[in-house]
Amino acid sequence: MFFNNNKCCEQKSFQQEGCCNMDACGCSPIVEPTIERCIQRNICHQVEHICPINTRIINNHIIEHVYRPEYTCQEENVVTNIDPGCGCNNF
Repeated sequence: MFFNNNKCCEQKSFQQEGCCNMDACGCSPIVEPTIERCIQRNICHQVEHICPINTRIINNHIIEHVYRPEYTCQEENVVTNIDPGCGCNNF
């Protein structure tokens, strides 16, 4: 009794060891040597780098001196007494 693809081959008699006719129910599959395939993959990884950047602002305060005159005024009253000298008789 031979089994091939879950079928029973009882009706035919197989006379050769391990082989059968093509018109029979079938033979056991022959396992070939393993063929190795080689696949090379390129896998890219993104690595984040932190680059600290500091901005320094320098404020230059320029002081310009401007002179503006501010005028003041003072007033004095002076009394000058002119005396003819002799009294009232000279009229």
